[in-house]
Amino acid sequence: MNPGPEALIDSRAGWPTVAATFVSTFAVFGINYSFGAFFKPMADEFASSRSSTALVFSITTFLTFLLGVVSGRIADRIGPRKVLAVGTVAMVAGLLATSQVRSIEVGYVTYALGVGIGAACAYVPMVAAVGGWFATKRTSALGVAVAGIGVGTLITAPLAEQLIESYGWRQTYVILAITTGLLMSVALIGANRPPRAANAAPAPTMMGVVRGNGDFRVLYTAMFLLSLVLFLPFVFLDDYLTQQHISGSAGWLVGTIGICSVFGRLGFGVLARRWALMSLYRGCFFAVGASFGLWIAAGSSYALLVVYAVVLGVSYGGFIALSPAVAAVIFGPVGLGGVLGLLYTAAGIGGLIGPPLIGLSIDAADYTATLAIAASLGICSSFVLLRLNPQTTAQPR
Repeated sequence: MNPGPEALIDSRAGWPTVAATFVSTFAVFGINYSFGAFFKPMADEFASSRSSTALVFSITTFLTFLLGVVSGRIADRIGPRKVLAVGTVAMVAGLLATSQVRSIEVGYVTYALGVGIGAACAYVPMVAAVGGWFATKRTSALGVAVAGIGVGTLITAPLAEQLIESYGWRQTYVILAITTGLLMSVALIGANRPPRAANAAPAPTMMGVVRGNGDFRVLYTAMFLLSLVLFLPFVFLDDYLTQQHISGSAGWLVGTIGICSVFGRLGFGVLARRWALMSLYRGCFFAVGASFGLWIAAGSSYALLVVYAVVLGVSYGGFIALSPAVAAVIFGPVGLGGVLGLLYTAAGIGGLIGPPLIGLSIDAADYTATLAIAASLGICSSFVLLRLNPQTTAQPR
């Protein structure tokens, strides 16, 4: 006799989906967050400005989270495996096409569509699936699942740097396309649809969430403000080292952010089972903003930049791990894919606007002034979260 849906919650049956999420996010975000290694060679070849080159990353981030609305809702209905398969094809095709582009404008289309669709199909649907498989173990399971983002960043960013040095940026994208296709094909095996309790309430409609819940608007505003500055190091660290004549690898700094985000994901996943979830969540927002103050203090010191990378990585990892858990507490696990997809459009809009504006700010002023603005926006986002209704965030649903 097969166990009912309730019996499968928090069981071993959910861990293959956790593993699949780890692998798929490892692949897609490892590539996207290594874009800084491609920034200078692409800008040099196409003679493009900081702002226009950063727009490649920005459009990709925007599409990742905008399309998450669609991919999350579809995965709620048909399961994550078919959605992830579409993302695999898009990711491989986009990287191969980008390796052949002859202008930065064409790169906006090939890279942004390929990596954007791939990440949209690999993140929201898979994270929501993990959230549906677990209840009491949700924060821990999500912490392990999204740790793939950090490990992927740790490995891919410095690897891309070395590959570009040896083979050039075009051939590197070909190598990454093949590797990504293999990894995501493996992830398809464990991308299982979560069980749904027979007495579960219907999934909330997206417009109903927007109109009927003030907490959604608070979360959306805070995430938008943070996302304006969150992706700054993934695009501009290499450029900063070059401008400041700092000897050292930007790839390893980005990799440090990645590996420390793993500790943040796992650590905050455990802490959230003992401490107040919302207090931890606000603390992560505040620490992301404060980390840019450390970057200012670092100046031309590579050692202090490593400290900055550690602080940002841990707090960024906590933000990523706790966001689905916070959404599940406020809105419930049923229909979580659609709710997360809608919420993450805030990160998409912030990611679209932020890096090009940062590039313009650096060109017009300097890095110090730009980093001060980034710190202010990050810290402000943590205070926005104080407006969440304490009654709706007090107990898990």
